[in-house]
Amino acid sequence: MANFSKSNVPQFSVEVYQNEYLPEGGREVNAIVTVTSTGGGTIGGAVGAPQLHSPGGGPDAAVALMVDCSGSMDYPPTKMRGARDASAAAIDTLRDGVRFAVIAGTHVAKEVYPGGGRVAIADPSTREQAKQALRKLSAGGGTAIGTWLRLADRLLSSADVPASAVRHGILLTDGRNEHESPEDLRTTLDACAGRFTCDARGVGTDWEVKEVTGIASALLGTADIVADPAHLAGDFTQMMETAMGKEVADVALRLWTPLGSEIKFVKQVAPTVEELTERRTESGPRAGDYPTGSWGDESRDYHVCVQVPNAELGQEMLAARVSLVIPQPDGSAQTLSQGLVRAVWTDDMAASTSINPQVAHYTGQAELAQVIQQGLDARKAGDVDGATAKLGRAVQLAALSGNADTAKLLSKVVDVVDAAEGTVRLKAKVAEADEMTLETRSTKTVRVKK
Repeated sequence: MANFSKSNVPQFSVEVYQNEYLPEGGREVNAIVTVTSTGGGTIGGAVGAPQLHSPGGGPDAAVALMVDCSGSMDYPPTKMRGARDASAAAIDTLRDGVRFAVIAGTHVAKEVYPGGGRVAIADPSTREQAKQALRKLSAGGGTAIGTWLRLADRLLSSADVPASAVRHGILLTDGRNEHESPEDLRTTLDACAGRFTCDARGVGTDWEVKEVTGIASALLGTADIVADPAHLAGDFTQMMETAMGKEVADVALRLWTPLGSEIKFVKQVAPTVEELTERRTESGPRAGDYPTGSWGDESRDYHVCVQVPNAELGQEMLAARVSLVIPQPDGSAQTLSQGLVRAVWTDDMAASTSINPQVAHYTGQAELAQVIQQGLDARKAGDVDGATAKLGRAVQLAALSGNADTAKLLSKVVDVVDAAEGTVRLKAKVAEADEMTLETRSTKTVRVKK
């Protein structure tokens, strides 16, 4: 384990869990990398940079609230009312000095507060003004989420927002993105990726799970369903509290491999499964950066798989060096912490065939997320046998890993006959909210018991 420690900045640690022993001819090395951030007085930006804080104290931050105001938000009226109340609760949670803006989203994006292409600075007066503006929100129009995100990006990167700020969006929608093409939304997400993080929430049951989870995934945020609008305020408050706890922006997992080795995949495996392999950006000879977004006091786990060249029995090598870095505009990087992934070739069968418990656990969690999605897709397509097999495997994996939350969600979609064997029957009737909740939360994982 390596640490980076300095006064007034967070302390990051990297721990590597693996079985480094390979059999003769073995070429694949798997490791779980646990990254933990702790410590106070953190700054929003490059560690070691001048301490830039918001006027109210704490790290610089900027938040854009995007509220769906399309016509469907009036059916039932509790949705629009819940959205206004939730946004007001989120604004009350803003720390003094945080820059913020409120956007009304329909088939176009409109600035609700403060307007004029600016952001406001949170204090008692601006919070009250923003809440007064929220009370005037009404439903009408279509849905083009890409326009909301582009406006949020412009506001969060305006001249009023310090370059070091942690930038975050909160997006609420109740319907499908019907007034722009999927390609337009994808182009917007590609343009916004790395510029700000974003949590996305679907209220009710008329929205598209893959759209909402896709937005959160692309922008390294969380996604969830709030089936009952009455629960929005509590959810928004919690989201904003978490956002206010973020202290360092734009942290990357940098992987360096020696000549002859290559990275097969990188994925976050806790607290959710998130594929990062295709998000690599080159950062020097044989090195690449994988984005992790912004950090507060938290811990996350990543699964790294490295393909190494053939070697003789008894030989050892460094398979990969893992660094946590903050890339700088000039191409340099501030290193926060490091860890090593090793490979050792042995003829000891017991050593080379032993699977590291962390690797085994998270391989199962990644499969759990995958088979839930496959099972639900099969169910929607009318493939009863395929859905039963996949969801049965999901029940088995959830039981094996102690993922009680996912097991509970699965029990609302299938009748469990034998969890250990994965024997289930599809329920004849499933509430739409229950199916959507399972799909939305399918990537949530449990940490390995160490």
